[in-house]
This record gives sequence, C-alpha cells and structure tokens, in this order.
Amino acid sequence: MKKISLFFLLLSTVIFAQTKVKVDLSNPNSAIYTHIYFLQSDSYDPSKAATTIAGFEGEEAENLAIKLKKILDGKGLMIDFTKVPTDSMYADSTLFNNAHKYVLFPNQLPEIYVEKTGDNWYFSLESTSKINELYNKTYPWHTEKLKKMIPEFGHHKILNIEVWQYVGFLLLILISVVLFYVLRKIVFYILQKIQYLIIHKTSVNIKLALKKLTRPIVLLLLIAFIKLLIPSLFLPLNVNTVLFLTLNIMVTVFWIYVFLKLVQVVMSIYADFAESTHGKLDDQLVPILDNFLTGIVIFLGFLKLLTLFGIEPVTVIAGASIGGLAVALASQDTVKNLIGTVMIFIDKPFHIGDWIEAGTVIGTVETVGFRSTTVRAADTSVFQIPNSALSEMVVNNKGLRAFRRYQTNLGIRYDTPPELINAFAQGVRKIIDLHPETRSDAFNVEFSGFGDSALLILLNVYFVQLDWNLEQSSKHSLHIKILELAKELGVEFAFPSSTIMIEQFPEKKGSGNGYNIEEERLQQILGAIK
Repeated sequence: MKKISLFFLLLSTVIFAQTKVKVDLSNPNSAIYTHIYFLQSDSYDPSKAATTIAGFEGEEAENLAIKLKKILDGKGLMIDFTKVPTDSMYADSTLFNNAHKYVLFPNQLPEIYVEKTGDNWYFSLESTSKINELYNKTYPWHTEKLKKMIPEFGHHKILNIEVWQYVGFLLLILISVVLFYVLRKIVFYILQKIQYLIIHKTSVNIKLALKKLTRPIVLLLLIAFIKLLIPSLFLPLNVNTVLFLTLNIMVTVFWIYVFLKLVQVVMSIYADFAESTHGKLDDQLVPILDNFLTGIVIFLGFLKLLTLFGIEPVTVIAGASIGGLAVALASQDTVKNLIGTVMIFIDKPFHIGDWIEAGTVIGTVETVGFRSTTVRAADTSVFQIPNSALSEMVVNNKGLRAFRRYQTNLGIRYDTPPELINAFAQGVRKIIDLHPETRSDAFNVEFSGFGDSALLILLNVYFVQLDWNLEQSSKHSLHIKILELAKELGVEFAFPSSTIMIEQFPEKKGSGNGYNIEEERLQQILGAIK
C-alpha cells in the first residue's frame, strides 16, 4: 500500500513539473502574465519576458522588461489579472478609433499599454520608448549607488524586508517631521500674502481659517515627498501596494479637508462682503452656499475614495447619475423647492427683514432656506412658505417702497366754522412740512367731503422711515402735534352721534358752541407751530 501511494505521489510530481508556463502573446491577459511571470524570483527568465517588448531585441529588450517590472513594483501597482481581458480581439471602446489596445493603469500609468500587432499582443513601441524615462523618474540616479554602498549586514531580512529598508523608512519619516515644522510657517506666510493680494484686508475668522488650511497643505506636500522617495527603498510589491494605497487615501482625505477649509475661507470673505451691503438677503445666502459647497466637496471626495479601491470612475459617475435621477424622481417637491430657492436669490424679490404680502401671508421675511422661506406675521406667528410656491406667487414687497404712505381722514364737528377749518388745515400742513420724518414735497391736507357724522379732512403723507416700528413712532409724533394744534384752535373731533336742533322753541337758543375765529388769534396760533 505504501508503494502504491509513493508511486502516485511521484507520478503527480512529474506531471506537475512538466506543466510549464509558456510564452503566450495571444491576448492582453496572457501577454502581461508572460512578462510578470518570467521576472519572478522562482521563474526568472528575462529572455522570455523580453518577448513582450515591441521594437527591441536581445539584451536591450531584457533590460527594458526588467525596468518595466521595477517601475510597477516601485509605484506599488499590482496587476489584477481577473480584470485584464482575455479576448484576442479586444478593442478599447473608450478610444475614438476603437484600437486593439489595453492600458494597464489608465489613472496612475497611462503611458504603459499593450496593443495588438499582427496576431500577437506586445507592450507598444510608444510604451517601451518611455520606459527609461519613467524608470529615471521612479528611481533617481543616486538610488542604485546608495544601495551598493550598504554593508552586508544591512541586507539581512526581517519579515522579507531588509534592515537597511527599515532604517531608510525611519529616516524618511524623521526628515518629514522636520520638514513639517519648517513648511508650516512658510505655507502660512504664502497663504496670508495671497489672501491679502486678493481682498486687501484680513480678519480674525479668515486668519483662523488660513491656519487650519496650512496643516493639510503641508501634509500633502510631505506625502508627495514620501511618495517620490519610497521607490528608492526597493520595498516588495505587496508592501508598496499597501503603502501607496494608504498614502493615496490620506491624500484624498487631506484634499477633502483642504477644500472644506477653502470653503470656510471663501464664505468668511463673502460674509464680510455681505455685511457691508445694504440688503440682508446676501447674509442669508452665506449659510446656504456653505452647506451646498460642503456637500459637493464631501460627495466628490467620497467618489474619489471609491476609485482608490478599484471601482472605475465611469462606473461611479454612472451609478451616481442613476442614483441622483432616482432620488430626484422620488423627491420632485424637494427639487422644485431647491430651484425656487435659486430663483429667489437670482431675482431677489425681497430681502431679509422686508415686509411682504404673498397671497394670504403678510409679514416680515426672517430666513430663506433650501426648502422654504420663514415669514413672521404681525401677531408673531410664523409661516413656512415652500420656495417653489413663493417663486410663483405675486409678491408685494413693502420693504422696497421708497417711502411709507399714510392716509387717513380727520373728522371734525359739523358746526366747525369755515375759517377754523382753513386754519386747522393750514396748521396741519405746517406740522407735516416741519416734521423731520415726513416728505415736505409730497403731502395733502384738504377738506375732502362730508361724512355721516363729521366733516372730513383728508390727510395723505409719506414717511421717510421704511422700518415698520419707526413708521409707527413717526405716526405717534405726528398725531400728537395734530391733537395739540386742534386743542389750541378749539377744533373738536367728531364721533358718531345724533343731535336734536331746537331753534324756535320759546326762550331757547340755537346750537352755536361759541367758536373763537378771530383772525389775529388764529394767525398767532399758526405762527407758534414748530
């Protein structure tokens, strides 16, 4: 039994040993696999790997094949062969001419691709001609010399990583820490200069936002510095892949942070500008724009993070578009309100604090949000009007009036003599003309008609104060002066009443009230008005 088991074990070993990977250039997947496989340590054969290089032969082709592999390793670009096409007639549909080519890493390394020549697939002549240039950028001239200077004990491996690589990585981190403190001051100084050149002023909020913006910018510079030098450590591909993925995630997060802080800086500048303008609608736009721009930054940053984990950008954008369409269809009212908000800020039919009449709603505009506008009525109740409806309403904006018109009738007793009526009207005109909060060039004080219980004197005046509270205060002072004038002249205001006139009854007199209409007295009273 043992002999039979040993026989089958030897047979399977022989069969497995005879199963060898051969050079196969029939499709993109096999061509790229041929290049990678014959440059592995346990299957190293540069001559076979060089068969994938177009336009070169012999030792030169082998050097290019080796350099290309090192470029991929240095950048941490690990090929996922499950995503590489196996179709010998594969054509890139994203290209204008649908060429038979396949780009390994379109975002990180678009220069390197395989294309079909005849019946086989090779790394294109354009790609191979750029290998030396890419290699020199990935591995500067000093890297090979420094590696040769490392003593023997430095090449001792711990967890498949050599000792000198650990030391080099620690030195890289130490240098980055020192550069962080140096660059932080330099970058903050530059940001201050740029900000001052743009708006020629600064504030505490802007300065604080610039300080917060400085740190992620410096970290981005340091990450770029680390990514530039990591290939010089000749770390294994799997280690580089993890390192570059981590760094790219950090870069994306820091860029999100940078743009969020930029939004804060821009909003701080705009808030200062909005405060300097007369209208208050610009002030309300600040938080809306802040939320909108913040949402865009976070959304785009999230899409970028998804692409780092191998999700194609086109797929992400298509998915986002379809999802956005579904959300839009499911929330049409919200979209309509958002459009209404945009139209309100474009047309500016009112400002914050304006007194408006919109349909049955009358009150003061307090806030304009993404979805609705808040209007506070005179009884302090609050109306929430959807912006989609408000943008379609006829809005009577009392706040845009040049002046506040006030019109009323002063009713005086029917038995008031004409001379006294004229004197009273002249006195009211003079009061209006001297009043500091009324227009002296546009008012009317005239005997307008006969009421049921009073002689009517029309009072039509315009107040220069647009605020409702100030208007009421102006009315108060105007009314008091009119009452004082009426008291001095002896003019009495009427009220609904019935009067029985007895003129022919024995020993009874008429209804005369003894009005004093002496001309000298009337002129003296009118002259005393201030």
